[in-house]
Amino acid sequence: MKGARPEDGRERRGDHGAAQRDPGTRDRLSRMIERLLTQRACLDHAAAEIARVPGVILEIGLGKGRTYDRLRHLMPGREIFAFDRLVHCPGDLRPDGAHLFLGDFRETLEIAGRRLGARAALAHADVGSEDRDADARLAAEIAPLIDRLLVAEGLVLSDRAMPLDAWEPRPPPPGAGRWPCFLYRRRAGARTAGPPP
Repeated sequence: MKGARPEDGRERRGDHGAAQRDPGTRDRLSRMIERLLTQRACLDHAAAEIARVPGVILEIGLGKGRTYDRLRHLMPGREIFAFDRLVHCPGDLRPDGAHLFLGDFRETLEIAGRRLGARAALAHADVGSEDRDADARLAAEIAPLIDRLLVAEGLVLSDRAMPLDAWEPRPPPPGAGRWPCFLYRRRAGARTAGPPP
């Protein structure tokens, strides 16, 4: 699987504290294009992988609604439940109240676990930020909560690593590009992760 987001987009400080870009860095437009191409390739691949796996879809990190809209187009017959702290997407991309969980992921995923049970064929987690340490902590905390929502052999697609004993890492699809793309399939017969301490 891919590692963390490439470092060539980071800034460093010069002798006088001014922000400087590392040599060979890509511009922000190129990075955004890579991100969008990777997301599309991975979502298309995930949709094909779960074509025969019944279950709902989890969109963890609704954001501006772009990947949510892609999932709607790829799998029009599936229920999609979206999660985010606040709504930032246009009105036509906002899920209805029955399919939208607002608040801290650690709280809303636990609520969803009680409400939905193990019904998800795919969980797409777009939770990355500029703070890698915080991302790693969040991924470790929400992975067991996501696991409790997955059907047997359900799929997890994330922009941050989420290693879990119950999940088998899978290679990213062709066309995934340089943006982080972590893919996992729930192992058949794996024990469901217990509640968080």
